[in-house]
Amino acid sequence: MISQDDVIFSDEGDMVVHEDSIQSSTLSQDELAILQASKEAARLVQDLKREVTPNRVAMAGIILLLLIGALFSGWYWVIPRDSVTVETLYIQRGGHIVMSEIHNTGSRDVTDVSMDVKFQSLDGEVIEIMSIEVEQISSHSSVAGDDLEMQILGHTVWDSYVIAIEVQWTDYEGDVNRIIQTHEVGEWAWEEFKDRD
Repeated sequence: MISQDDVIFSDEGDMVVHEDSIQSSTLSQDELAILQASKEAARLVQDLKREVTPNRVAMAGIILLLLIGALFSGWYWVIPRDSVTVETLYIQRGGHIVMSEIHNTGSRDVTDVSMDVKFQSLDGEVIEIMSIEVEQISSHSSVAGDDLEMQILGHTVWDSYVIAIEVQWTDYEGDVNRIIQTHEVGEWAWEEFKDRD
């Protein structure tokens, strides 16, 4: 046993004990077990410290990102699903310009696609209309072009208007799907809308 009087501290604050001050003592079985477990835990921490290096942590992070990427790409490209999105852009430039694009973001083809985009007054009067019919849109592809663009001249840009969108298609299972959406425009010179099923 070490008595309180035999404890000496160095200039750095470390406890210094002379070996002559140490008397033999007996530890109980529980204390010996705790001491042994502490030594084993310290040894385990030292082993882990040698095994876990920054390079290994970085490599594990990269592998985790690759696994997440593989799961997402499997969902996006492989798992059968149907998804159609319509993007519409409204611009005030020398009148009104409306452009639309149909995206088949699903992993299966869609067929019998028809789309009507109407530019109308707030009262419901149709000012201009553009329509398109497509037999098939393949997976992960889109349709745009002159048929989905219209320029409306002779109507003031100071009023508000409505863009009415109606898209209909048949999915892989033969079910008819529809998007019907209206957007009020005119307050801003540039607006973009994304409508999905």
